[in-house]
Amino acid sequence: MVIVNPVSRMSYYMDERLRRNIDNTIIPALSKSKDEDYVIVIDGKERTGKSTFGFQISKYIDPSFNLNRVCFNPDEFRHAIINADSRQVVVYDEAYRGLGSTSALSEVNKILKGMMMEMGQKNLCVIVILPTFYLLEKYVALWRARCLIHLYRKKKAKGFWRLYNSRKKQELYLNPLGKRNYSYNHVKTNFRGKFTKYYTIDEQEYRLKKDKAFKEGYKRTKPENYMEQRNKIIYFLYKNHYKSLRTLSNELKLMGVQLNFKAIGDIIDKFEETSLKSV
Repeated sequence: MVIVNPVSRMSYYMDERLRRNIDNTIIPALSKSKDEDYVIVIDGKERTGKSTFGFQISKYIDPSFNLNRVCFNPDEFRHAIINADSRQVVVYDEAYRGLGSTSALSEVNKILKGMMMEMGQKNLCVIVILPTFYLLEKYVALWRARCLIHLYRKKKAKGFWRLYNSRKKQELYLNPLGKRNYSYNHVKTNFRGKFTKYYTIDEQEYRLKKDKAFKEGYKRTKPENYMEQRNKIIYFLYKNHYKSLRTLSNELKLMGVQLNFKAIGDIIDKFEETSLKSV
């Protein structure tokens, strides 16, 4: 490991191979005159140090990186991308929400697909931190993300990671066993390393901002509210009037609502799962 910024008050260790990879791949990509962005996904179980590690990489790539570009909801994420300057880093920190914020992740997927031009024109580096990259939509996971860094524990000790380049990341995502079991062991990593605990932004301010976001919770957009209401109506109709998914699907088609029985089944399963969790 090498010391980053050894002559400044902010000095921390970084794996030498990771540093070379950033110097030779990521920074040159962002420095090109043509439009290009770089999306990095960092994932791992709770309390493996994802945010700490992500901030270290962010600060190394972009010395101006600060708490203003750490986002905890889709609106903050979109706003940060729009207002970021050229070649800056923006972080979406989904880690603190655990696996329960699929609505927020859906919005993040849309942002990564819909704001490609904005991100490319500014040569932005975007780091998405979440529990598992298998939650990302196929297009984002395979084509928008350039690399995946998976954090894990070794004998209960933190500070370990594996890096998967674009090709290896695709192998992970497309393997049926991997996505079914959230497994990372069936594809050999490009390289692995360690990191130490060091916050490159003010830790106390970060925790206060994160705590505030947690208390406020995720605020649904209007389209999400409409979708939620539609799904509730479908669930009510199935439970009280139609016991066959195909019958309900056919009735909805007569009313101009195109939903096949498999899609309706997914809606029913989601409501049933939510009900079980609340018991």
